[in-house]
Amino acid sequence: MKALYITLLVLTLFCFKQALPAQTLYGQVMDMKNQPVPGAVVVWAGTSTGARTDENGEYAIPLPMDTTMKPKRLALVFQELRDTFSIDDFSSYWTLQASATLTLEEVTVRDESTGAYISVLQPVKVEIINRAELRKAACCDLAGCFETQSTVQPTTTNILTNAKELRILGLSGVYNQVLVDGLPTIQGLTYTYGTGTIPGSMLENIWVVKGANSVLQGYEGMVGQITIFPREGGTAEPFTADVLVNSFGEKHLNAAFATNQKRWTNYLALHTSQPGGKWDRDNDTFLDLPRITRYVAYNKWRYRKENENGLSAFIGARYVNEDRVGGQKNFDPATDKGTMNAYGQTVHFYQPEVFTKTGFRFTANRKISLLASFVTQDQQAWFGLTQYDAKQRHAYANIQYELFWGKNKEQELKTGFSFRHFVLNEQVSFSELDTLQRGFAGLYRREENIPGAFAENTFHFRDDRWVWVTGLRADRHNTFGWYATPRTMLRFNPSADLDLRASIGSGWRTVNLFPENISLLVGSRDIVFAETLRPEQTWNAGINATRRFTLGKMRLTATADLYHTRFQNQVFPDYDTDPSKAIIGNFTGKSVSNGIQMEVSAAWSRRIELRTAYNFLDVFRYQNGSKFLLPFNPRHKVLFVATYRTAGERWQFDANLHWYGKQRLPDTRNNPENLRRSDYSKTYAIASMHIRHALRRIEFFAGCENLFGFRQSRPIVGWEQPFARGFDPAFAWGPTRGREFYVGSNFKIEKKNDQN
Repeated sequence: MKALYITLLVLTLFCFKQALPAQTLYGQVMDMKNQPVPGAVVVWAGTSTGARTDENGEYAIPLPMDTTMKPKRLALVFQELRDTFSIDDFSSYWTLQASATLTLEEVTVRDESTGAYISVLQPVKVEIINRAELRKAACCDLAGCFETQSTVQPTTTNILTNAKELRILGLSGVYNQVLVDGLPTIQGLTYTYGTGTIPGSMLENIWVVKGANSVLQGYEGMVGQITIFPREGGTAEPFTADVLVNSFGEKHLNAAFATNQKRWTNYLALHTSQPGGKWDRDNDTFLDLPRITRYVAYNKWRYRKENENGLSAFIGARYVNEDRVGGQKNFDPATDKGTMNAYGQTVHFYQPEVFTKTGFRFTANRKISLLASFVTQDQQAWFGLTQYDAKQRHAYANIQYELFWGKNKEQELKTGFSFRHFVLNEQVSFSELDTLQRGFAGLYRREENIPGAFAENTFHFRDDRWVWVTGLRADRHNTFGWYATPRTMLRFNPSADLDLRASIGSGWRTVNLFPENISLLVGSRDIVFAETLRPEQTWNAGINATRRFTLGKMRLTATADLYHTRFQNQVFPDYDTDPSKAIIGNFTGKSVSNGIQMEVSAAWSRRIELRTAYNFLDVFRYQNGSKFLLPFNPRHKVLFVATYRTAGERWQFDANLHWYGKQRLPDTRNNPENLRRSDYSKTYAIASMHIRHALRRIEFFAGCENLFGFRQSRPIVGWEQPFARGFDPAFAWGPTRGREFYVGSNFKIEKKNDQN
């Protein structure tokens, strides 16, 4: 490993001496009065490679496949204007002056992409969810942003506080990495409720990757990666505000302010959620949904753009303050915590965080960047008679150097160093009224210091028909020692309309037991630690094919994926051996996830969009020579999504249907008869509708989630005696809220150049 560090260091020092052309051409489009032209399209003549100018008239267009023959013709298209320009230097910043004076106040710029699409530029398969897709549902928080997607499955881990995780390939959300602006801020203690603290209104794009991915952001991301890109002052409207109220009485309010100066931009977003009423429709004395009060403030400043030579940076801050109360309907958090007056769960936490990305571009081809974040959380919680208090601090830094090199000036190298400091202090105690004689009370403290080094290269061959990414990182954990993480991804384009991709790589992670398995604290089971927990390790391999074609005026995209994940070590609570215990240990036997996904999407201009997908998941492990399916995973899942927009897009109608096959449930055969449940869940379907009407500055929307009203009745095992052995509120396999109606509005003050 020392040899690897020395090699990476020498390579990094060598890279600082290089200066080779980039694979992107940067420039700006101006009219005859030297005014920037936003929304213009520049395209390499004779190809489909193009780009659209931003609000400052600037563009960044990938170089043509063949860069040896010069000059190249660059076509400019804007309204009735058509111009061509001769480009003979790919490393310069080109200002294109249109041969007309344009009246920009009459321009309407539209994104011709569908709301969700697969990037044709990335070497790995990247599913991009943009704001057009986020407008198809309520999207109150991050988990709600995947209502029209098939790859990511939001799953409730504690129905009493509505804790959720985002699953990929049927595995717990801890195995995929969630990044915000490229930074891992949702981890450890922030994982339990992190998806609920990010409102959909502040998001610009979401990128979803399955399987092995880049090593630049770390050694985790074992089965996938979800990258969130919040809005920015340079692209967002100067002011937006939205409000949503649902049939349970919950209120969600958001406001955002954006400024765009010559070199500085700023985006400020404010969010609050206010609790609804007390609902108990299945008469089990427990609330159907928790009462949540949340306040979030987010601010991001940016100085200059990353594609400009010299210094560029963004720095941001976020603060979350949240209370969650669930449990029996008559539970009063002011007087009943830790008592047997009524069963309740309360969670209060505050979470400040800061983050930055600072870079210096030496030339168009060389750049150094620093990504850093610091997140803390202080949490106090009661789960019945169990008190759980925890504090966490998490510091992360990543410095990387980027270089374009090679004979045809197409290869891209990124190398650097990272460091992670993580401290988690947890205190578990029981009320003196507790009679279950559980033995896991105490102070749990963990400190991690993990330095690492990485290198990743993207090779381009045969006019970009072959793209090969190979990466390797080495990290040293202060307790467990060295770990190597190799990953490689390959893309082949036999034709312009067909993408074939393959990937393979390893990953590892340390376990944050209670935040990542909150069900261990909310039930009545005792916890038995069979041994010291070691890091989890996996290998993941996948292949996928994407085909684009047209039938008349209809554009279609078909994709098929196959992924295989195998654990070398897995920490999975054993709920089956003893109904009164959860046994925690290292499982080194055969544990596998096989996933198949097939999807077809179609679009007629921008007015009609259709998408259908099928997922098959086989998630199991072998124990004592027998195959056991892991619980709470539907083996079959079908999705159908439809969108219709009227002429002028004043009205938009969206509908989606999810069908879930049966799921294996935890073994309850050893429970008393009144606490037994079926071995498998029912199959069920959830349909949702969303209607949006747009005026000049305000949009009104309304919708219904779970239109058929299906819900799992009385999902809490042992609800009659919540303080007795056998009580388990983590037995939810389906929706528990039932039918939900909502109404809301979005208001915006547009930029002058965007107004009709």
